[in-house]
Amino acid sequence: MIEIKTSKLSDGELNRGVFAKRDIKKGELIHEAPVLPYPNEEHEHVEKTLLADYAFEYGINHSALVLGYGMLFNHSYQPNAYYDINFDNHTFDFFAYKDITAGEEVLINYNGEVDNDDPLWFNEEKPDNELV
Repeated sequence: MIEIKTSKLSDGELNRGVFAKRDIKKGELIHEAPVLPYPNEEHEHVEKTLLADYAFEYGINHSALVLGYGMLFNHSYQPNAYYDINFDNHTFDFFAYKDITAGEEVLINYNGEVDNDDPLWFNEEKPDNELV
């Protein structure tokens, strides 16, 4: 149903994305990605690595690395997919928000809500640490 291919949304070294291999209907389950949860107090260690950009909130007290293709979905403020956290199965379940055609990149809103247009954490301005 899905495959990893080069995404035109990034020109970086890791410019991969998730693409539909066939037409996917609105509401259809696209992928069940298992999670590797860890307590929030351990996130300071993850923050020192590239994995920090791929960690998701997982409930109140945990963060998680999403396995499978889960970390490879790219962001859009006009996504064609969304995810639900399935705590019972310890998965992030990705669904089509609208019909997706074969060959189209499958995109989610990293803010977790389809219509949330808040700035993303990696685009927010960092405080100026220079002394005055």
